[in-house]
Amino acid sequence: MNGSKLKIALVSSEAVPYAKAGGLGDVLGALPKVLEQHDCEVMLFMPKYSSIPEDAHKIKINWRIDDLSVPVGEKHFEVHLYQTTLPGTQTKVNFVYCAHAFDNRWIYTNDPDENQRFIIFNRAVLKIMKRMKWKPDVIHVNDWPTGLIPLYLKTFYKDDPFFASTGTVFTIHNIGYPGKFHPDTVYLAGLDQTKFFPGGPYEFWGMFSFMKTGLLFSDIITTVSETYAEEILTPEYGAGFDGILNSRKEDLVGILNGVDYEIWSPEKDEFLVQTYSSKRLAGKAKNKEFLQERVHLPVKADVPLIGMISRMVDQKGFDLIEAILPQLMQMDIQLVVLGSGLPKYENLFRDLHQAYPEKVCVHIGYDNQLSHQIEAGSDLFLMPSLYEPCGLNQIYSLRYGTVPVVRKTGGLADTIVDWGQSLLEGRKNGNGFVFTNPHPEALLDAVHRAVLVYHNKKEWAQIVKNGMKADFSWEKSAGKYLQVYKKAISRRTEKPLKPEGI
Repeated sequence: MNGSKLKIALVSSEAVPYAKAGGLGDVLGALPKVLEQHDCEVMLFMPKYSSIPEDAHKIKINWRIDDLSVPVGEKHFEVHLYQTTLPGTQTKVNFVYCAHAFDNRWIYTNDPDENQRFIIFNRAVLKIMKRMKWKPDVIHVNDWPTGLIPLYLKTFYKDDPFFASTGTVFTIHNIGYPGKFHPDTVYLAGLDQTKFFPGGPYEFWGMFSFMKTGLLFSDIITTVSETYAEEILTPEYGAGFDGILNSRKEDLVGILNGVDYEIWSPEKDEFLVQTYSSKRLAGKAKNKEFLQERVHLPVKADVPLIGMISRMVDQKGFDLIEAILPQLMQMDIQLVVLGSGLPKYENLFRDLHQAYPEKVCVHIGYDNQLSHQIEAGSDLFLMPSLYEPCGLNQIYSLRYGTVPVVRKTGGLADTIVDWGQSLLEGRKNGNGFVFTNPHPEALLDAVHRAVLVYHNKKEWAQIVKNGMKADFSWEKSAGKYLQVYKKAISRRTEKPLKPEGI
């Protein structure tokens, strides 16, 4: 290690408060703070999308690190470094800017050059570290957009003393997105094209996969819950990578994502009409009333209000919800949905709102303020995911006294205890309602159970109390990451990892 502090480079395609498409952005916005509390020196690297406001975030170009050129195939692209400091930390945020790659485009696209955008980003991050003469002990990369970095360290930089003792950690936030592109990506990325063959290190079902290189060439692999770490070893959840993951089973660690309670807490949430706590729950009723008024639903204190904040895709269980909508609409409930995704689901909920304006409100898109208000104002929160690596909204819901209804998978299984099951076991520690089989009938049964218990005020108060006292802060998770970082460093300094194919 360099000096007394552990130097950690976090690399991601998104991070709050700058750019967010999902839970990955929340994680990368929160992790630097807690790592600093454990005496780490942290730098964050991410693309500079043109939609990120420079003035609002005090982002400045670093003219001392200029004239960076990144090759992609035969072309060379000019890259610049912009910097700021992550609020509430000393973490330097390093924005990789390339006009070709990141101007007038958001985080992820379906553009034909999506592979080139992230080749530029991966190569530029390592070049910038060398130019800054900032030598990390660990480079912690996240999901497919950063999957080339472990590979580049073991190819382009394998004899470079600068990175000789730098360990790599690759975190899978969602293995369902493999970063799969045309085989010419091997050439564009500057890699040895003879290594592209069926079953070879660069080949994945006839294509090139950024995710595969991250899994093969990183020193340690983590994912975002213990249950998901077990699930992705199976063909059902492994998305074609289960063979690789089983071969690296000893290097795979599940670490549940933490939550930043400075942002997600009803006691200090600036977006709420009234703050509240487990000892002052009257404020929650005020937030329910405010939410009903805001989304133009009848103000009814005793009707269970069900919230959803989600991508509208099959993974999130929207096919299950679609199947039970006729039965749900016969129940005395209200439903408020925030999200976007497949047009068929967006249109389904628009039509539902038209048919049942007294029961359903839908907001297509994303609204950060509204997401906080849904968490605070809802009685129940619906997450019927077919798979869920970690999930954060169910954890936010617990703190806000909003009771989750979830499927038993991934991080949902690790955080939500079924109330009925806890009663059978005589523990009364349930904090939500859980179903196992990914069938519409099982989801409907879970909602029915939840609504039934909602009207039993004594039991409901106990479930709410159980959820609000749960602690899923980053502190526990950070300690596990530190252990992983030290393990990754030891792999490089004591017994270097040599994956097949190099």
